[in-house]
Amino acid sequence: MVSLPPLRDVWRDALREALVHGPLRVLPLERRRAIDRWLRGREEARRLALADAAIVSYGKSGRTWLRVMLSRVYTLRHGLPEGLMLEFDNLHRRTPAIPRLLFTHANYIRDWTGEWTSRRHFEGVRTVLLVRHPCDIAVSQYHQWRHRMRPWKTVLNRYPPPGSPVSLEEFVLDPAVGLPAILDWLELFERELPAIPDHLLLRYEDLRRDTAGQLRRLLDFLGTPASDAEIEAAVEFARLDNMRRLEAQGALGFTGIRGRPRDPEDPRSFKTRKGAVGGWRAELGPEAVARIEAGLRARGRLPFGYVLEAAPAPA
Repeated sequence: MVSLPPLRDVWRDALREALVHGPLRVLPLERRRAIDRWLRGREEARRLALADAAIVSYGKSGRTWLRVMLSRVYTLRHGLPEGLMLEFDNLHRRTPAIPRLLFTHANYIRDWTGEWTSRRHFEGVRTVLLVRHPCDIAVSQYHQWRHRMRPWKTVLNRYPPPGSPVSLEEFVLDPAVGLPAILDWLELFERELPAIPDHLLLRYEDLRRDTAGQLRRLLDFLGTPASDAEIEAAVEFARLDNMRRLEAQGALGFTGIRGRPRDPEDPRSFKTRKGAVGGWRAELGPEAVARIEAGLRARGRLPFGYVLEAAPAPA
């Protein structure tokens, strides 16, 4: 069974896209971009006000993997179809015991609130922050842009135009989408997180090292503790090979996510690509790594205890 977003969300997204790409096409591109981001931010703020918890991450930090595991726990526990995936309140509307979870990159909401230097909008919300080593994020973002991203999304978030001859190293160093932007986002959350009273910090590296333990920790925080059997089943269901099978079938078609890989024969076009820890070094090569490390050392300490050495951040 393929999971589909609620009809109201489909219509809301369709109307927004029809507006931005229809009557508003006469406006300058930058104006259309600003309107679309504002509309998306308004919807994100509406959901945040209704959510039982927000799960926040920078793109390519392992959110889809986490989302599949949570979906599996809740569908197993409540006897729901296997293919259903968490889409804000879709499972809650079937079974009120399942929390309304807002998965967000905390991106567009700033266009609605105007709060670019704070995270005040999360202060009254139970918040999970999922972080990952910024260099691994940057490399994964490159593959997302190169092999999966829709053209309008490159406009919305100021990525290079599709097909641009941008190398991996150039992308990683790009101030708008590479390491500088990722570090700015992480540093802001590191500064603001203590002001969010009800928060949980999850590291992608810890999830890879102890998936069951970290998933149990998350479910306890959400107020929906799980049995050992539920945890084990969720971890097994979200193995990389099964995630790819689901993606190839279009079963990971969350709102805003390309439902299937662009090229099923090319692993780089899958959203579930590698899931490696520290893989950025091998992909960039020693000379590029040396240049990137020099720039990062000049910038100063990395957020959330991350380091340039191969070892992951401490738990």
